[in-house]
Amino acid sequence: MSQLERIYAFHQKLKNNLFPNARTLAEEFELSRATAHRDINYLRDRLLAPLAFDSSSNGYYYTDNNFALPFEDSPKLLFLMGLLNKMADEAGLGKLPEMNKLEKRISQLIAPGYERLMENVLCQWIEVESLDPTIFESIIEAVLQSKLLEVNYTSANARKSKRTLEPLQLINYQGRWYLLAYCFLRNDHRLFHMARIAQATCGEQLRNKTHPAPQSYLGDAFGIFTGPTRYHAKILFTGTAAEMIRRQHWHKEQTIAKHADGIVLSLPVADDREIMMKILQYGSLAKVLEPDSLRERIVKEASQIIMQNS
Repeated sequence: MSQLERIYAFHQKLKNNLFPNARTLAEEFELSRATAHRDINYLRDRLLAPLAFDSSSNGYYYTDNNFALPFEDSPKLLFLMGLLNKMADEAGLGKLPEMNKLEKRISQLIAPGYERLMENVLCQWIEVESLDPTIFESIIEAVLQSKLLEVNYTSANARKSKRTLEPLQLINYQGRWYLLAYCFLRNDHRLFHMARIAQATCGEQLRNKTHPAPQSYLGDAFGIFTGPTRYHAKILFTGTAAEMIRRQHWHKEQTIAKHADGIVLSLPVADDREIMMKILQYGSLAKVLEPDSLRERIVKEASQIIMQNS
């Protein structure tokens, strides 16, 4: 039983006005009196508990009943730990000894007795991709330690290549992992879909990041596809879609305006692909107002869907 768990149990007795003391603490946890006194001193001196001793009750009590331990009743921390564990699972890292040790250690800090935080927090993602843990570890090492990365990569059109990368940033977007890096094969910044990396090994140490990406590289336009803004899309959402979209954040420069039929969402777009998927997701409850080129592509795609399913 750890010291924090003993302190937590002692704290609960104080909150319940049971007047515990060093003797009761020592008997409950089979400690020496010296260890019990050290625990009580730690609670008072390090955790700043408002302890006082009542000689008539032969025990301690709190002079301030509103006192709480730093690790007590931490729903936000509990949620974040559950989310961290879930992300590790989805990335194929959940069974690594390091993750198990981290989860156990922090669960003791939050509230003793929680052996598995994920029993209390459920996080469900869709379209999640699992990665090879060894590849993921190599990429993490390269990013954190500023090392070059040698990878075997398969592009979206199935072309295979060997590349030397200067890794810059790990990105998790919609359940998929991406690596922003400078590619020495293309002599430019590229965004690599990590599920398409077949092999990754760390190379030489970089003293400084020699090819930092512009701050606007990923943030100028909507979605994961990079590039300069081509146009600003205006989309009318009606009915239940309007109620959902008005509370959603798609891009830092988006605007939402009221409309007689719902709301109009405006945002910068660099690539049609992802914005088309989002629009089609809402079916007849989404209508493209601008630009004409995007509306025409949506109409064409919808027509092809009808033909293929008729």
